This record gives sequence, C-alpha cells and structure tokens, in this order.
Amino acid sequence: MLTALSIRDVVLIEALDLDFTAGLGVLTGETGAGKSILLDALGLVLGARGDSGLVRHGAQQAVVTASFDGPASAGALAALLADNALEVETGEPLILRRIVKADGGSRAFVNDAAVSAGLLRELAPHLVEIHGQHDDRGLLNPRGHRDLLDGFGRLDITAVADAHRTWRAAQARLEAARAEQQDAERDREWLEHAVAELAAFAPEPGEEAVLAERRATMQRGERLAGEMAGIAELLDGSDGALSRLRQAARILDRVADDHAALGEALAAIDRAIVEAGAAQDQVDVAAEALAYDPAALEADEARLFDLRALARKHRVQPDDLAALADELSSRLALLTGGEAGIAALEAETARTAGAYAEAAAELSAARSAAAARLDKAVAAELSPLKLDAARLRTVVAPLDEAQWGAAGRDRVEFEVSTNPGAPFAPLVKIASGGELSRFILALKVALADEGGAGTMVFDEIDRGVGGAVASAIGERLARLAGAKQVLVVTHSPQVAARGARHYRIAKRHDGVVTRTGVAALDAGERREEIARMLSGAEVTPEARAQAERLLAA
Repeated sequence: MLTALSIRDVVLIEALDLDFTAGLGVLTGETGAGKSILLDALGLVLGARGDSGLVRHGAQQAVVTASFDGPASAGALAALLADNALEVETGEPLILRRIVKADGGSRAFVNDAAVSAGLLRELAPHLVEIHGQHDDRGLLNPRGHRDLLDGFGRLDITAVADAHRTWRAAQARLEAARAEQQDAERDREWLEHAVAELAAFAPEPGEEAVLAERRATMQRGERLAGEMAGIAELLDGSDGALSRLRQAARILDRVADDHAALGEALAAIDRAIVEAGAAQDQVDVAAEALAYDPAALEADEARLFDLRALARKHRVQPDDLAALADELSSRLALLTGGEAGIAALEAETARTAGAYAEAAAELSAARSAAAARLDKAVAAELSPLKLDAARLRTVVAPLDEAQWGAAGRDRVEFEVSTNPGAPFAPLVKIASGGELSRFILALKVALADEGGAGTMVFDEIDRGVGGAVASAIGERLARLAGAKQVLVVTHSPQVAARGARHYRIAKRHDGVVTRTGVAALDAGERREEIARMLSGAEVTPEARAQAERLLAA
C-alpha cells in the first residue's frame, strides 16, 4: 500500500507531501488544476521515462519519493528484491526515489540503494496499478491475462510446471544422447583405430617416469662399466688388495706372539680386511644396479619414444593415455549400444510428454470453466455501468507447441464486444475512453480477490457519465477499496462522496509564478468541494444540501 508521496520541483509543484491511508482516496479539482502532474510524478517514481521537461522551471532537479508498506517475507515482490540484493527489514517501509536533472539524466534508489530505472519498472506492477484511458499495461496487456484468470479461478499450475520440467529434462537428455551418438557415428572409423592402437600399446599411468629413470640408470651403467670392472679387479682380483691383505694376515698370525707390535699389526690388518670386504660388497651392489643390458636399453628407449609420440598424436600428456584409452573405449561402446539407450530415452520422453499433456489438458479445462465464471461475473457489473449491450469474452486458446511452457498450453486474452452483433476485439481496441475505463473497473471488481498490486489508481474513470452510472462507479470503487487501496482522480461528485479520504488539487498564481498544490480536506471542506463539483463556479445552498445527501448516503 502507498503510504506517502513526496514531490519536489515537478512542473508546477514546488513542494508537496501527501500521506495516504487504506480504502478509497479521491482526488478532485477543477480542469487544468494539475491532476495529471500528480500522476506523472507517481509514474516517474515507478520507472517511467525521466524527461527533463518535468523539472520545474528554475530548479536544478526534480525529486519524487514514494513510501510503501514493507513487502511480506515471501512472494514475488520479496523475491525480486532479494534477487537484486535489496533487503527490507520486517516492519520497515519500502521507499522508492527518483531524481531527474534539468540538464538530462536521472537516478533511481530503493531504500537509499542506487538502482536502475528498469528495476523500478519491474517493481511497479507489484506495488501500483495505474488504470486510465491511455494505460498500456495492466489489464490492457494480454501477457498478464492468463495469470489474472488463474488467480480468479484459484488454479494451481504446480502440477503442470513439474510435469513440464520433467518432460523438458527428459527431452534434453534425449537430444544430448542423439548428438553424442551422431558425433560418435561420424568418428567410428577413427575411434576403432584409436581404441585398437591404445589397447595394443597398453599405456600405464606413470610409465613415462619409470622408463625414463630406468633408461638413465642403464646409460650411467654403460658409462661406468670399465671403471666398475677396474675397481673389482683392484679389490678382489687374484693380485688385488684383499688377496694381499689376507696373505699378510696369515704371515702375521704365525709371528704375532713374538712381539706385541706384530699382534697390533695383525689386528689392524684384520680390520682393514673387514672394511675392504664392505667396500667390495657396495661395489657389487652398485654394479648390479648399474648393470648395462644393451637390448634392455634399446627396448626401453623405443618404448619411451613410442609413448611420447602417441601422447603427441592424441594431444595429451603421456600419463593421460590410459585414461584416454578408457574414454575412447566408452565412446565406442556407446556407439555400439547407443541405439538401445536412445530407444529407452525416447520412451521416457514420450511418457513424460504424455504426463505433461494430461496435466495441461486438465488445466485448460479448468481455465475454460474459470473463464465462463469470470465472463458471468463481469456481465453482472456491466449493466449498472451503462454498458448493457457490451459483452466480455475470456478467450482460452491453444498455443503453438513451441510456446508450451510451465504455465500450460493456453493463450488467454480478454476480448469485448461493445454493441450487439459487433465482433469481439481486444480491450485496447475499444474506441471510447469512457467505455474502456468502465470495462477495466468491471474487470477489476470481478478480479478483486485475485491478488496483484496493493494500490490501484484510476484516472478519470467516470469521464462522460453522471447520475446513476457515476453512482454505480463510486459504489464499485468503494467495494474494490475494501480489499485494496484505491486512488481515483474524478470529476464526479457521486464518486467523490464515496471516498474515505478526499484530496483537492488546486492551482494558485501569486502574480509571478503558478504553483499546483494538494490538500487533504476535512469534513466541512469536503462538503464544500462536492458542492462545487455539483454547482460549478458558484456554490449554492441547494448544492451544499445535495452534497450533504451524497455524503450521508
């Protein structure tokens, strides 16, 4: 609900602050007083084009601020705010502000956070519906008619949405499988060759590092073969160090008792023999590790060369060849058994398409029934509004298959025939602005419980009518205001008398500058304003008495 509207420097409005309440609020004033400026200002803060011509002459910028009751914690408005990282605390108002500069350009804010004017336009339908003779949104836009009918009929589209999502998911899986099958079929010959080649080679993860290390070791062994043989000969040959040390030890063993020094010499030689033996063992270990086998070296080098060449051919790392072999084998297997898989997916897609068709058909039938009830409800409202010969028809027609969606397979549009025998046409094609406004009112009354924006604005919906028709319009606006906040710009005293709150728009001139102002009227001022609307320039006692009767009624 709109709670406050603040306007600064918009056309003839210098400064204006208005508070609004629930129920029916009426705005009156003489022709040319500036009622359209007020609606232009409201439209501006709801995302309308920011024309610099709206800036009051001599001012640098125009500013409009609108305050609304904070949104519920759940719902489309709350979701839209959350999607745009805009948080409104529970119990806090939602404040929209728009600034238009005199030299061009504009800025928009939601609760002091800078946003685009486009976001204001997205928020607007959840906050305010403006209905008038030149309205191109709301009820005149067929794109919203299906949602309005669903709301009127209390139709739940969840089952259709779920069935549609399941069907489309199955369809996507089928299309992906077909595309993969086509790709695989196109590459069959290459796949068969590649799989056979990789299978014959049988690469293993980490094989490149093992081969490279083994080759490097054998290459070192080849280089050190002569030195290793020389070391072995010097240590353990027939005339090597160990042999000579053992000979010396045998001799010393015979004479060690003859002198203490000889015993110590024998002990030292024994230790040398042990150390030399340990050295010989290590040389043997190294010789075994560095064993050079020309055939093995050649085989490892060939394997390593082929491994790297195969990796380059398939544009992968050598360690990834084994995984590639598995992947290509899977693709080939899919190609071989793909027809059976595709047949299963086709069956699943057909089944889910049937489930969607069944759910959508039930929804279509429910919409047709709701359309008949809506047409009947609107028809009951047309006669008192002096639209006796007019008829509303809610068209529920099938969409092309390409347009089927989560909301079903139906196109919904409100069409009217304003005269007997005249063909039905879209609402927007109604020639008379007054008829259009009354049709919109009849529809809104019928759809009053449907939901939508919490505030509705009707611009001169009573133009060109009076008497009983104006009273009928006032009665329906008041009825509508029982569920929504309704603001109406009116020239009809019968409509004005129905208001819960009355605002008078007036233009004043101080000899230099003309300004437009708006004032909330008390009971006496309200009676005087309705009397003026009844009698014209001169308010007569009879007009005041009639105003009293209207207000009392």
